[in-house]
Amino acid sequence: MVRPGARNLITDVAGLRVGNAEDARVRTGVTVVLADAFTTAVVDVRGGAPGTRDTEALDPVAIDGGADAIVLSGGSVYGLDAPAGVTALLRERGRGVLFGGVNVPVVPGAILFDLVNGGDKTWGAETPYRLLGRRAAENATLDFSLGNAGAGIGARAGAYKGGLGSASAVTDDGFTVGAIVGVNSLGSPLLPGTDVFWAFPFEQAGEFGGRRLSGNETFGDLDLPADLKGPPKPGENTTIAVVATDARLRGVELNRLCIMAQDGFARALRPVHTPFDGDIVFAMATGKRPVPEPRGRTVMQLGNVAADTLSRAIARGIYEAESLGSMTSYRDTFK
Repeated sequence: MVRPGARNLITDVAGLRVGNAEDARVRTGVTVVLADAFTTAVVDVRGGAPGTRDTEALDPVAIDGGADAIVLSGGSVYGLDAPAGVTALLRERGRGVLFGGVNVPVVPGAILFDLVNGGDKTWGAETPYRLLGRRAAENATLDFSLGNAGAGIGARAGAYKGGLGSASAVTDDGFTVGAIVGVNSLGSPLLPGTDVFWAFPFEQAGEFGGRRLSGNETFGDLDLPADLKGPPKPGENTTIAVVATDARLRGVELNRLCIMAQDGFARALRPVHTPFDGDIVFAMATGKRPVPEPRGRTVMQLGNVAADTLSRAIARGIYEAESLGSMTSYRDTFK
């Protein structure tokens, strides 16, 4: 039996904290997943329009093969400034890999597009993202807000207000898996013609409203859903996520978990991994719990749980979001 963790947040994974920072005027924000120590980490990119920083450092055969923190940011290409603020703060704290006696924090990141949500984007010569990244890292704690928070404040998911979501799960043998996601998808999170999330089979304790099918629905039309985010446009979408576990996984094992976790996108959004989305999943393993033999079975189990947990986090981020400007929330749409 798999059950949610105590907080039902990614911070149920021991060794991780999360911080958010927002700029309400700009309608953008940053989310930082901060590890207590340098942590094994990987990335898997499936969308056709990704925006990333330092993801090559997460290749299992790279010299580092891990990260001190991972940054999810709004702002499209401008949001790639956010990891620099986190890097500066962590160096001040003595974090990072030592190269020639100098601390070099490893802080990869990814961005979503929120530049046409009505906020004031005339920020001048300096973008707000470096400062937002630093503030988010300073705010890192075990409990944090969802919905219109951090990287999710300016997001839109299909026809609905997007947001920041998180969820966790604990297996019978004591492993914890968590996910956090900024949902800004082109695709719809709902079954056609209903208020039911695609992720509903995986919902725990009514965490995103508890809506279920009546049994009278028919889904004969397999075309693109009507509640997409308007006409598809390159570079204006993207769902970015981090999944994590406390299992002591090797780099290649964590990479397989990350690949499997991408199925959580497909369980919660339709369509997904399109040419117009920059869908990305990072994965972290804090190594607090040893993995028994045969290791492959545990990797398979945790990858499956990670996919389900990520799908729940996606639905939860949309459910927790509030209407903002012209972006109407799920709850206001369906009352």
